[in-house]
Amino acid sequence: MTATRHAPRPVVWFRPGARILIVGQAPGARVHDSGRPFTDRSGDRLRDWMGVDDGVFYDLDRIAIVPMAFCFPGYNAKGSDLPPPPICAATWRDQVMQLLQPRLTLLVGGHAMRWHLGTRNVTQTVLDWRTHAPSVFPLPHPSWRNTGWLRRNLWFETELLPELKRAVGQQLGQ
Repeated sequence: MTATRHAPRPVVWFRPGARILIVGQAPGARVHDSGRPFTDRSGDRLRDWMGVDDGVFYDLDRIAIVPMAFCFPGYNAKGSDLPPPPICAATWRDQVMQLLQPRLTLLVGGHAMRWHLGTRNVTQTVLDWRTHAPSVFPLPHPSWRNTGWLRRNLWFETELLPELKRAVGQQLGQ
């Protein structure tokens, strides 16, 4: 059992050779229950951002999904998701990353950006997406909680998303 009273259930989705790597934060409660990454509204939004359907998204030979925490970390006292526990990345991240050689990496949320880019400000990092493209795209978390951020940052949809879809399509041979 974890400190938040649920049994750990790792949810990672990868096979060496996948061209695209999605680095998420941590599985949420729905994903913990399903055992499959992004089986929630965040996943719907992320697939839309990428321009792919479920069949492509869950094709292990094409897309790897490796969150910063492999297991649902639980909730804090206010009912919000806890951040990815550092022990998970410290224990597993380097080993998994050595197995993968992605051509395109999507960094979804601040925890992924911090680990891979060393950045702390999500808005600034996403705003500077051209610095990392075309091999890395920093993205805000696709959670409904970020709908306000998306409304305030219209450039994300008009400038970044078309390039993201183009890069994803290129890696998928579309």
